[in-house]
Amino acid sequence: MLQKTLVLAPEPFGGEEHVESHSVFGFWLYLMTDCVIFASLFAVFGVLGHQFAGGPDGKALFDIPGVALETGVLLLSSITFGFAMLGAHRRSSGTVLAWLAVTFLLGLGFLWLEFREFGQLLSEGFGPNRSAFLSSFFTLVGTHGLHVTMGLIWMVVLAAQVVCNPEMSEREIRRLTCLSLFWHFLDIVWIGVFTFVYLASVI
Repeated sequence: MLQKTLVLAPEPFGGEEHVESHSVFGFWLYLMTDCVIFASLFAVFGVLGHQFAGGPDGKALFDIPGVALETGVLLLSSITFGFAMLGAHRRSSGTVLAWLAVTFLLGLGFLWLEFREFGQLLSEGFGPNRSAFLSSFFTLVGTHGLHVTMGLIWMVVLAAQVVCNPEMSEREIRRLTCLSLFWHFLDIVWIGVFTFVYLASVI
């Protein structure tokens, strides 16, 4: 009996649940490092956000209705990703792919609006080298945009895996769950950007 116990005891440590918990836990640790990065960028903007070097401030530069549209598009993409996850838990690959496609298009729309804003600022001579305010602004918003871009690339990769494995194993669902956490995290960060960077700069 003792020998049987010793043989069976290690099994839970090699089981699927242990692997899954470590995967998700490890991804949470990654998100914490991203929190540190964005917290640092927010702190930098808080310090430099009033250093205009004789140039325009946020009230003169920012188009709040346009940024509000960006915010709405990104928040809507978080909802559509939630629908994709509902489909994933039902093992409905068609539903997952359809909602991932909608989420991808919304993410592209967000990036297009952001690039348009950057393009307008640069064309008017208000680039990151114009003032400390603009340097911190471009760095913070650009870093968030880079994360959204990586999320879209990740989304394409996972969609291809779902196409190749329409039965959707636990591994595919776990990967989609990690991307879902990442995508919702970007939404939360953007709400901070919209509030702390845009709205606070025009008040």
